[in-house]
Amino acid sequence: MRPLRILFVTPEVEPFVKVGGLADMTGALPKELAALGHDVRIVCPAYGSVKSHGPRTARAEPLGVDVGSEAQWARTWEATLPGTAVPVYLLEHDGYFARPEVYAGPGGSHTDNDLRFAFLCRGALSLCQQLDWIPDVVHGHDWTTGLLPVYLNTTLKNTPLGRIASVFTIHNLEHQGYADRRVLDFARLPASEFRADSVESTGAVNMLKAGLYHSTKLTTVSPTYAEEIKTPAGGWGLDDVLRFRAGDLVGILNGIDTAAWNPATDKYLPTHYSATTLAGKAADKRALQARLGLAQDPHVAVFGVVARFVQQKGLDLLAEALPHIMGRMHVQFAILGSGDPGLEHTFRWAAGQFPGRVGVNIGYDNELSHLIQGGSDCFVMPSRSEPCGLTQMYAMRYGTVPLARATGGLIDTIEQYTEGSGKGTGFLFTDATAPALYNTVGWACATYYDRPAEFTRLRLNGMAKDFSWKTSAAHYVEVYRWAAEQRTGEKLV
Repeated sequence: MRPLRILFVTPEVEPFVKVGGLADMTGALPKELAALGHDVRIVCPAYGSVKSHGPRTARAEPLGVDVGSEAQWARTWEATLPGTAVPVYLLEHDGYFARPEVYAGPGGSHTDNDLRFAFLCRGALSLCQQLDWIPDVVHGHDWTTGLLPVYLNTTLKNTPLGRIASVFTIHNLEHQGYADRRVLDFARLPASEFRADSVESTGAVNMLKAGLYHSTKLTTVSPTYAEEIKTPAGGWGLDDVLRFRAGDLVGILNGIDTAAWNPATDKYLPTHYSATTLAGKAADKRALQARLGLAQDPHVAVFGVVARFVQQKGLDLLAEALPHIMGRMHVQFAILGSGDPGLEHTFRWAAGQFPGRVGVNIGYDNELSHLIQGGSDCFVMPSRSEPCGLTQMYAMRYGTVPLARATGGLIDTIEQYTEGSGKGTGFLFTDATAPALYNTVGWACATYYDRPAEFTRLRLNGMAKDFSWKTSAAHYVEVYRWAAEQRTGEKLV
């Protein structure tokens, strides 16, 4: 079968601009698809904070974007994903994208996010026309691209763009992009779409719901999360829509960039190591202890945390359990993250209360995040929900045993340890409570100190897992072909 033409439209893409795991996916999956021979291109806003990676050239022809009461224009910069020939088109518009932040500034979410991302959707489709390149599939990501399939199904239906199939990936159902009805006028979309079986929800436009109703096919980032979001408990008010679209919804586990996350070559680790040369991990543990002011003890179990301090990540459970853990267990904690001011204060307090045993860095530091993965013995993820999760996969690749709540992609990637069997890759607990987390940390400690051979086996089992994008990319190609054939009614040959 012929190679596919695939357009990614995304609010963020690694390494140009990153807020979370969405950027990792949109920066890694296109590389694997291109390696399979497909023609993949990416459109992303040119925020004020976009980083340069290699040459970047401006297209001579301005891009007209049919939004608002008068036609608006964008400047298009063209770059490539590092190490590939995959084009990345960065749309520049000072009014919408010159600010450095992606979604929110110091005062909270940008009040014009609806208009900004409607502009992105229409601009991406206008660029296809300007390039005279009509993709088989446009792949949108989360609420910011929810209007893409609405365009294809309405105002652009009877144009060459109307043959494009749409695949819409749910990275996190909690963020839905509620907006005023003004966005339909701005986007020049039919007012008749403001209804419950299209874009309306609780009297407002729900941009995520628009993508769910109008896309040809839907994906999300792990099989378990695909099931969870079809339930009232996990559906965030959209479970009925997802049950309605269940036949078109596929859970495909995210992969990781195995070149960037490889303890044998990682430029951020002072000492490299692999499954056959684990001694280097002890040196990285010393470096981590020194970096965060932890006692230089090679024998103590070090638990690492790299996360946003938000309710979803369950760090409040750790904050509640931490004094009890420190009072009863011989452990150290290396914590990196930021977010909720109360949690930031609590973890700073813990570092002062337990000097040499709790090390905290408030903020984000990419180098330190790699060192925590390389130097820790266990990696803690007490998430209330986790659509996929990448850090547990990084941890296993680095021989750092994950300790996590059994939810979403954590269930799909971590195999529960069974004592005495040599099986498993980590420690899972079910209840989203501080006592459940406390008991599981105790279980991990008992394994580390009392069954060291089994703990080493857990390290090696995790390092043997294949979390590359190769298998997932093949699944996406199947979905793309499925979507394109359904859209056109023609067999791809």
